[in-house]
Amino acid sequence: MGYLKDRSHQHRWRVAVLVAGLCGMCASAGAFAMRPLVGLPDFTPIIQHYGPAVVNISSTSTKMVHNQLPANPLPPNSPFYPFFQRFFSAPNQGPSQKEKIESLGSGFIISPTGYIVTAAHVVRGADHIVVGLSNHHVYKAKLIGLSVRYDTALLKINGHDLPTVPLGQSNQLQVGQWLLAVGAPFGFYNTVTQGVVSAVNRPLSDDEYIPFIQSDVPINPGNSGGPLFNMDGQVVGINDQIYTSNGGYMGLSFSIPIDTAMRVVHALEHHKAIRFGWLGVDVQGVSSEMARAMRLKEPVGALIASLAHKGPAAKAGLKPGDVIITYDNKPVYSVGQLPPLVGNTEPGTRVPVGIMRSGRPLTIYVRIGTLPKNLASAASKTANIPRLNMEVGPLTHGALSDMGIHHGVVVLSVSPGPAEDAGIVPGMVIQEIAGQTVTSPAQIRHIAAGLPAGTPVPVLVRRGKESLYIVVTLP
Repeated sequence: MGYLKDRSHQHRWRVAVLVAGLCGMCASAGAFAMRPLVGLPDFTPIIQHYGPAVVNISSTSTKMVHNQLPANPLPPNSPFYPFFQRFFSAPNQGPSQKEKIESLGSGFIISPTGYIVTAAHVVRGADHIVVGLSNHHVYKAKLIGLSVRYDTALLKINGHDLPTVPLGQSNQLQVGQWLLAVGAPFGFYNTVTQGVVSAVNRPLSDDEYIPFIQSDVPINPGNSGGPLFNMDGQVVGINDQIYTSNGGYMGLSFSIPIDTAMRVVHALEHHKAIRFGWLGVDVQGVSSEMARAMRLKEPVGALIASLAHKGPAAKAGLKPGDVIITYDNKPVYSVGQLPPLVGNTEPGTRVPVGIMRSGRPLTIYVRIGTLPKNLASAASKTANIPRLNMEVGPLTHGALSDMGIHHGVVVLSVSPGPAEDAGIVPGMVIQEIAGQTVTSPAQIRHIAAGLPAGTPVPVLVRRGKESLYIVVTLP
């Protein structure tokens, strides 16, 4: 019995060892099989270290609003029309009065002494700017300056030993990298959202000098001006705008690269003018048919349609019909990529420009000039307003003078939608929307994208010599 007992004990020990070994092998194999290729990011260290440097910005501006008076109920051919007309103020407006317009945005502190970076459209035209920190301290802010073309502004508050954010290099970003945004969407302070880089150097027609960072980070009204962090906790962009048809986030967010924004910041800090590079060409896209006609292998590049007389390109020997395929050794796949490359070049720099001429590749060196003031201040190009389903364009100074107004955009086309339902037709001039003065196509697109859905919005339009308010309800 003793022998059998010992044998049984040895057998049980051997089975236990075998089972343990198999379990260990399974556990190891399972751990190896379940190990992710990419570790999920933990954003808490970024928020703990740099969240206090993200600020909320509220600005107040004053606009003149015309009180609406009822229209003369009688037709013009009525004999009583002149009698009743004296009680109605043409063009159907009463006395003007001031109205305060409040807006919310975000920003971030870049120096312990209180310099703050935000988007220009958050504070442009503001009479009062207030900055709130995460510790609930509130400061009055002074606008140091802004650039409309780069949509970047620099503020200053009176503080010391303030928390700051580190700045990264946006030109090092790659598609697929994780990003983190902090801001105040719809006024919900200190909201954190995450996503990945969807594209870099993305051109947008309304902001041709900004090589946007496109991401799927959820951004909404109130996020504008807030920081876009990489996984090193460095700010690589300023959250600027979204593509939307209903005013809310739809998966496409666009941020200003921090490298571009800091050009503005450094110039404003040292009270210097912001200079943009100028090539002196009018360019267009290259279609498949054009590529075949130009003896190009692919429909890529920017086709030179005309050159400025005695401009940098003309002096260097570029000609109409040349197709620019590289600029400063960077590829130019589409016409929209060229303006930000040129604009961000320091004037006076000698840059190699790769072209195709009559099917042959050439490299011509161009000394980049400074964008002339009359071009720098010119109104932006036309813009589609998806939420209104219409297209608007800039007005010349002559047209503004003829109508006796100082600002506005002209309606170029209207398709079935909210604008058409409200009575907006091509040829009308839009001067205000939701109490905000309209100065450019890009600006009205910004404003429309941030308006609430389902809420009636007043729009001041000009029709000939007559101004009137109409109401538009956005989807």
